[in-house]
Amino acid sequence: MSTSAMRAIGIGPFPGLLVAAGLAAFASACTTSPTPDQMARTTLETAPADLQLLCANEAARSAGVEAGKVLPVSSRKLDAKNYQVELNAGGKPTTCLIDADGRIVSIQPT
Repeated sequence: MSTSAMRAIGIGPFPGLLVAAGLAAFASACTTSPTPDQMARTTLETAPADLQLLCANEAARSAGVEAGKVLPVSSRKLDAKNYQVELNAGGKPTTCLIDADGRIVSIQPT
């Protein structure tokens, strides 16, 4: 089919592009997002920031490094009152267990 014939019937020089755009729009309309209770972030409760900072300060003191060289890597709620915080204390992996009231239960290199 010639270019002029394609223009005459409204196809244009890139009919595949139009079809691909239409398929992409159709596919995006058919996908569904998970409900909030099915999202990964809501299935695991992390430790509040203030508790993570308390753990970081204690890890710095225990490891003998500057507080600025200790970073929380991950955290999770263990039960109703306790959290586990994984830290990088100057390059050394460290685990901190802390309760909801801010009391350090334990801190250990891992």
